[in-house]
Amino acid sequence: MKTIIIPANIDRLAKEAVDAAYHVHREFGPGLLETAYRQCLAYELTTRGIPVEQEKQVPLVYKGLRIDAGFRADLVLAGSLLLELKAVELLLPVHEAQIITYLKVLNFRLGLPINFNVPLVKQGIHRVLNLTYRQPVNSPSLP
Repeated sequence: MKTIIIPANIDRLAKEAVDAAYHVHREFGPGLLETAYRQCLAYELTTRGIPVEQEKQVPLVYKGLRIDAGFRADLVLAGSLLLELKAVELLLPVHEAQIITYLKVLNFRLGLPINFNVPLVKQGIHRVLNLTYRQPVNSPSLP
């Protein structure tokens, strides 16, 4: 079995994201639209000094052809962590497939789907790993 190592900086971002989601959920609970949670979470993370990109376009390239298919990642933190936000009754396999695809296309190691439509937000947060992550050529490898 392949061991996946999450660098400390990405793990710290994930912990901050979970804590920020907790604060937003504590304020409003379930029931808002995804867009409202996205804006609140982006604000919460920004006040913590974390660079946040909202609705980041996910580039799709097929055999050298760039395809503008309108894929957008809800939040990208510090150019290295993907957050896909939901406000649904239940996270379905299609939601996990979406985040796995985005992780592959963006070549990120880790993503967090966060479903705000739950009584306790910790019930709606999962870690999804990119098992096909490729170390960038110009990047130092981890020990």
